Amino acid sequence: MESQTVNLTEGSVSGHLVSMTVPVLFGIATMMGQAFIDAWFLGRVGDHALAAHAFAYPILMIVTSVAIGMSAGTSSVVARAIGAGDHRRARRLATDSLLLSFLVTAAVAIVGVLTIDPLFRILGAPEDLIPLIRGFMIILYSGVPFIVVGMVGLASMRATGDTRLPSKLMIVGSLLNIALDPILIFGVGPIPAMGLNGAAMAALIARAAILVGSLYFLRRRFNMVSLNRPHPAELKKSWADILHVGIPAAATNAIVPIATAIITAMIAGYGVNAVAGFGVASRIESLMLVLYYALSAIIGPFVGQNLSAGKEARILQALRLCAVFCLGSGLLIAGLLALSADFLSTLFSDNADVISVTKLFLWIAPIGYGTYGMVMVMNASFNGLGKPMPGVAVSLLRTIVLYVPLAFIGRNWFGMAGVFTAYAAANIITGVVAYNWARKTVREQCQSLAFTSN
Repeated sequence: MESQTVNLTEGSVSGHLVSMTVPVLFGIATMMGQAFIDAWFLGRVGDHALAAHAFAYPILMIVTSVAIGMSAGTSSVVARAIGAGDHRRARRLATDSLLLSFLVTAAVAIVGVLTIDPLFRILGAPEDLIPLIRGFMIILYSGVPFIVVGMVGLASMRATGDTRLPSKLMIVGSLLNIALDPILIFGVGPIPAMGLNGAAMAALIARAAILVGSLYFLRRRFNMVSLNRPHPAELKKSWADILHVGIPAAATNAIVPIATAIITAMIAGYGVNAVAGFGVASRIESLMLVLYYALSAIIGPFVGQNLSAGKEARILQALRLCAVFCLGSGLLIAGLLALSADFLSTLFSDNADVISVTKLFLWIAPIGYGTYGMVMVMNASFNGLGKPMPGVAVSLLRTIVLYVPLAFIGRNWFGMAGVFTAYAAANIITGVVAYNWARKTVREQCQSLAFTSN
């Protein structure tokens, strides 16, 4: 069985970026659209369901950060093995990453279930929302292995340079989720209405479908799954290589929802409706940032393959093109959201307090979306280089050093408008820092590899 890989070290840089990004864009856009529709359905259930979901959202993102970290580690090492022409090693790494991700996420799920009530009380959730949140989170945690192992499988596919098939799997999973949402949330025939729990169950089934599809195609099309028992020493090395990038990448992505959880607790002081409005705005934001999620998903494999081939100029050109695109599209998105804030806010709730918070966010926060996109792309490029620690530092700078302290100051002076302004300011400052740091790291890493080869 021959593998199907794409050589990213030759040909047009912009052409590769576009051809890889467009399929991922459709896949992620469908998933974000599905989350958007989820929020709309939950808005029909009631503001309490929206608020419970808003409290759960940062924790969901922390769990997802484990998946992103494992995916980044897998993508980085597999892409570099492919760039070096070592398919046997690439297959071993892809296989070992699936086993590792399952073991890690099983442990995360168990800890998560045991800590639901005290965690959400710390986050400021009112007692009457705790039972609603608990039911949702138990189902969510049950699906964590499906989410993470499936994402790791998709990352292995993208490391080969093929972004079309994993994107198709994401689209199919999202459409399945959308189809199941109204059935499980509101009930149909013998199926009872499950409300918020129905949204979680629909997501679990859809993610399980993505997992099955990714495993099938990794084995049949890409020959990236080995059924041979690994030698313990090789397994240990695979896991060490994956976690070298995976742990810092997971930490990088976990920092963001941890900060969001702190901000959510801060906003909870304004009441449940304020949290619901913030949750709606976060869902809209996720959909608007889909361009940058797509770019960050493909830049790692591109950087990894070109690093192994010693193509410094191609990597620097790719980073420059991504930065220009992020800035231009960010300005466009900010303008569109400012003009459509009234309409978007009323899609999810008719509560005036919920609507006002959503609109306020959409008027202010998107100013920093372009530079936030730069942060995501540059952090993903650090992972592709096998140098994940600068990404951790950039995320700490953006959230813990800048966003949270500025949000506390802004809230005291300007209320929630100050919180959202702090978010935009942190993104703008960090985007500039991340871009310059990434270019410097590319030069250092390529020079180091050239010296070693000589």
